[in-house]
Amino acid sequence: MNQANPTAEANAVKEQVSQVRRLPRVLRWLPSSVTVLLVLMTLDYLFNLGLLTVVTGLETQFYYAVVALLLPLVYLLWPMLPSGRDKPVPWYDYGLFLLTALVGGYFVVQAEPILERGWAFAAPEPAVWFSYAYWLLILEAARRAGGWPIALIVALFSCYPMVADIMPGPIQAFPSTLEQTAIYHTMSTESVMGVPLQAFAGLVIGFLIFGVVLQKTGGGAFFINLAFALLGHVRGGPAKVSIFASGLMGSMSGSVITNVLTTGVLSIPAMRRIGMGRSFAGGVEACASTGGVLMPPVMGATAFVMAMFLDVPYAAVALAAVIPSVLYFLGLFIQIDAYAARHGIQGLPRIELPSVRQTLKQGWYFIFVFALLVWMLLVMQREAVAPFYATALLLVMNQFSKSHRWGWKQVTDTLGSAAKLFAELIAILAGVGMLVGALSMTGLSGTIANDFIHLAGGSVPLLLIMGALTSFVLGIGMTVTAAYIFLAVALAPALIQGGGLDPMAVHMFILYWGMLSFITPPVALGAFAAATVAGARPMKTGLQAMRLGSVIYFIPFMFVLNPALIMQAPLWEVALVFCQAVLGIVLFASAMQGYLIGVGRLGHTPTMETVIRALLLIAGLCVALPGGAPIPLNNLELLSLGVATSVPAVILARWGQHRLRDATRGTVAPH
Repeated sequence: MNQANPTAEANAVKEQVSQVRRLPRVLRWLPSSVTVLLVLMTLDYLFNLGLLTVVTGLETQFYYAVVALLLPLVYLLWPMLPSGRDKPVPWYDYGLFLLTALVGGYFVVQAEPILERGWAFAAPEPAVWFSYAYWLLILEAARRAGGWPIALIVALFSCYPMVADIMPGPIQAFPSTLEQTAIYHTMSTESVMGVPLQAFAGLVIGFLIFGVVLQKTGGGAFFINLAFALLGHVRGGPAKVSIFASGLMGSMSGSVITNVLTTGVLSIPAMRRIGMGRSFAGGVEACASTGGVLMPPVMGATAFVMAMFLDVPYAAVALAAVIPSVLYFLGLFIQIDAYAARHGIQGLPRIELPSVRQTLKQGWYFIFVFALLVWMLLVMQREAVAPFYATALLLVMNQFSKSHRWGWKQVTDTLGSAAKLFAELIAILAGVGMLVGALSMTGLSGTIANDFIHLAGGSVPLLLIMGALTSFVLGIGMTVTAAYIFLAVALAPALIQGGGLDPMAVHMFILYWGMLSFITPPVALGAFAAATVAGARPMKTGLQAMRLGSVIYFIPFMFVLNPALIMQAPLWEVALVFCQAVLGIVLFASAMQGYLIGVGRLGHTPTMETVIRALLLIAGLCVALPGGAPIPLNNLELLSLGVATSVPAVILARWGQHRLRDATRGTVAPH
């Protein structure tokens, strides 16, 4: 196999699903210029250089400047309707672009009086009218970039303070006027300029720049080639390559769909070639890409927002995510290996695969840059500036690479891609900020938390199930970041106060269940994107993804009930609980595919196989789930029950294999 270069294939597939409009030639410089200005502003703010104090003099002024710079782009890049993607930019979108820039600029200029004179509670008349305009412009930008579901939800919640007094009892609150609501949304630090935007401006920009540059310098191709070189030849190799490559790529991009369309164009055809079905190959890629977004060190934008909500360094969130992501990928790996062993699927011939030595020789510096980023995050605790240092080093080292050295075209392409990513995210985060602002303005967040506790009757398991279902449903209609932010305000306090659960574990629990909509029908956007690449039926691919990623449905319950799995315990306890979880997941994943390493196929008849797999599923859950708290058994009792259930299953499987061998010998033996 030649060195992989997924760029052309990935771009072709992305073009089919992208709603971004191609700008006229005279404006193609604009997104790149916006990215340059944004990076300069961010560097001046983070490093306190004092060169651009006109827009970075105040913290809130910097936030206003970020929105004013990026939000207008949405009206040029995203058409009013999807059908307008291939048409020229209409006059009204130019008008909306200029209006958004004008309104955003007004708030940048007025940032100081807004803060010092408390305009969030009493503003002069011009500021009120500008607030009305910004409110509407943000809603339309969120609709274009994030879709109708998020726009409708944000619109309803942002208007809620005006009708809070006529709502039913549990969600009733003191009302606000239209004017009070508008100025609170645009000028307080609890709404548009709240935690989501603060996380974006303070942390996310640098990591998104790093992710884009890493992919554009050939980092994606390097990690895919490295995965093929290491794992392509083993049993079910291309599927295992998908796990390795998608885990790393998803960690870079933070997007499930982007991940599928980048790594899937190589891994899915390779899986098809060794005999895996279309829907199975698509399911593997969807699961691997979903897990990639949950994998440190560079997770999706949601992880940075989580750090802001919890008021902890981003490194603490990344560290907490290590064991859950390892357990998820382990379960996926075991299922793929079991499937390949059961169906006799081998890997690709070594001669067709890239050389490990040659691959490392060409791209070793990508690993070095990743190591620098991790060191600065975990050791130096410099998460705000770490990605900028890593990006600068990567750009310098890349220019010494003959195969990946940049010219002017690569520079403009990278800057343009980053601008589209920033504009999309800022539109969604600004919209979701108003949702949080409405809850803050009315005090509803505390009321909802109390209502959840009341409905659950103080039962921790019921609270967790309600939380899981709520997270999943909101994850269907909203982006993961939007769903997480809403639940972090409304649901997390109920789980923390009512259930006495660890705050980090609760927020991770919400994040995981919000991600599940990517692989769970009827929506399963990640699986449907993979089905497009694989040429498979979307629903069938979604069901395969749901089965392959089945461990992710109970991993959140494992770490929320025992925070040792997110490093919130002494080291000896973390190691003990981790080993127990690994054993449980191996049993569970093997049962899902009907093949256990070291034992072989489970059962020689359909009835026997069903019994053995059921026993192993129960054993896996007993061993993996933590004891105590709401579970009536302690760890030792659960482990004993798991052993007592798994041993008969293994004995039955061995006995069935002997029976099958004896029957086969009897059939072919000469008389």
